[in-house]
Amino acid sequence: MKKSVFDPAVKFFIIIIGLVVLFGVLKELQYIVVPLVIAYLLLFVFEPLNVFLTNRKIPQPLAIVVDLLLIIGFFWALSNFIIGSFSRFGEELPLYQQKLNNIVKSTALSFGINDPFFTEFNISQILSEIDYGGIASGLFSSTLSLFSAGFFVLFFFIFVSSSHKHILTAIKNRYVKSKAKISNKALKKNLITVKSEDVDLEKDRIESIKLEKEKTIEQTFKDITQQIQRYIATKFLISLVTGIIVGIILWIFNIDFTIVWAVMAFFLNFIPNIGSIIAIILPTVMTLIQYESIGYTFLVGGIITIIQNIIGNILEPKIMGDKLGLNPLVILVSLLVWGYIWGIAGMFLAVPITAVIKIIIANSKSYNLQFLKDLMGNSDDLDNKETIT
Repeated sequence: MKKSVFDPAVKFFIIIIGLVVLFGVLKELQYIVVPLVIAYLLLFVFEPLNVFLTNRKIPQPLAIVVDLLLIIGFFWALSNFIIGSFSRFGEELPLYQQKLNNIVKSTALSFGINDPFFTEFNISQILSEIDYGGIASGLFSSTLSLFSAGFFVLFFFIFVSSSHKHILTAIKNRYVKSKAKISNKALKKNLITVKSEDVDLEKDRIESIKLEKEKTIEQTFKDITQQIQRYIATKFLISLVTGIIVGIILWIFNIDFTIVWAVMAFFLNFIPNIGSIIAIILPTVMTLIQYESIGYTFLVGGIITIIQNIIGNILEPKIMGDKLGLNPLVILVSLLVWGYIWGIAGMFLAVPITAVIKIIIANSKSYNLQFLKDLMGNSDDLDNKETIT
């Protein structure tokens, strides 16, 4: 039977259409897929702890319960911190409103603006015209979605933790058996014409192929686990250092809600590029409202910007590039793509997902996929490849 051969251009457009359809499906099913992806990510995070507990003869169900308690405890502490911060901000809100009114009025007079909207600016009046019913409805809906997403994450985590090894074995069997089946067909076809010694050699070759395929699949999953663990551990430490330094700077300048801005700097640092910008803007605006001084605001904002640039543009790319081997441009594009598909959650998950895709592609023997892997990799990978060649 003659094989049909597609024109490369046709292949290319079929792949593009397939990717568009795939991204569309992922976007539509994000309320199911995102919790599943987060659950799998948490599985990789907790793997060292689970291995430690298993080695201490603790049953897997009990280890899963420990993981769940840690996850619930973390989010309980985080939610309490957020609620407490909003409560304190609500108490200070009238003072900040008055200071914001003074800033707008004085700025308008300085620039010679006589528009009554600015000269008689009153933020309370603007806020009174807002449809709080719609905001409350949207907030309730968002909170409900957040709780349902959290429930799905925990639900998926239980099943993913208990069935991960089975899934790995099934994938291994599927690809190992398919490779062995092709070799067996070739052996049966040539069985009549070859000698018994050659048959034995061929059988040995098939067994070696099976072992090689098993090792490749195991190594792929091992690489995925290690890369995600490295990324999370490294990103956690970098984000922690960023949060601590930002917190110390804001504490020195006596900015209100120092701990809040430090914690936000920590979490926002998990969103490449965009998160750092938001982490600079928020405390800078707070400084302006608190002190009503442009010079003081520029000083605080400038120092935070310098710190974020040193960490984000010098230290982090060097460390993360070495750990993940990803091109900074690929990281930016993946941030935009996954952010469009899954929103904020996609921005947090963009780098781990891209790293996993690169690992899977790296284990393919296709020249086109190898080319794609080289595009996704950093310059050091290509330099090493040229040196080996």
